[in-house]
Amino acid sequence: MTPPPAFSRNELLLGLEAAEKLTDALVVIVGLGAVGSFALEALARAGVGRFRLADFDKVRPCNLNRLLTATHSTLGRKKVEAAAARVAEINPDGRVEALDLFADETSYPRILAGPPDVLIDAIDSVGPKAALLTAAVNAGARRVISCMGAANRGDPLAVKVAMLSKTRDCPLAREVRGRVPKGLQQRILAVYSDEAPWNPPAPPEPDGALRRGRPRRTLGSLCCVTGVFGLVAAREAIRAITDR
Repeated sequence: MTPPPAFSRNELLLGLEAAEKLTDALVVIVGLGAVGSFALEALARAGVGRFRLADFDKVRPCNLNRLLTATHSTLGRKKVEAAAARVAEINPDGRVEALDLFADETSYPRILAGPPDVLIDAIDSVGPKAALLTAAVNAGARRVISCMGAANRGDPLAVKVAMLSKTRDCPLAREVRGRVPKGLQQRILAVYSDEAPWNPPAPPEPDGALRRGRPRRTLGSLCCVTGVFGLVAAREAIRAITDR
């Protein structure tokens, strides 16, 4: 499919063939929070023509410091709805399938149908994360990208990319490695930070965020770090789609 004129600068850099591949690509993003929203933004502006977006939460006041789709006008909206509207504002010709659901074994077949050209995992629940990555590889996704722990860190220059089996100094990646079969870890690209996590005091009360799975302590985060995670994931998706 011919890329829309709005993305001519992408074509100048990557070439027409690559731009056409982006227009025809299906990218699935699971988790539209601090990291996933930036990955989506970059890929929408790169001219990706099809998205499937999965998240079960709403935009809340505690999201305003880091979610690209969080503004006072979107508070209370479903994250998938706010994200789909954002894509439509950037590329009216783009197609978005918004899945308001929790990612688990019951929803993986719907999430991974196709299979997608690229899956970007941007969720932080260890069990569902590991199971999603395993399912995505087995489903035949062309590239599986997993974003690891971005919270409690302050250095965007510490963000790295490696196959899951090669990640270091990231507690979340270590837990995921323990749950994903070793034979699959070389097929999962991880975006992670090798900066030692900060250990600030826990907040005195919950911040209102909706959580599923095991209880987890609320963690601090900076947009300049979480955004880089998402942008780096988008870069790797573009590389995979365009064969660069």
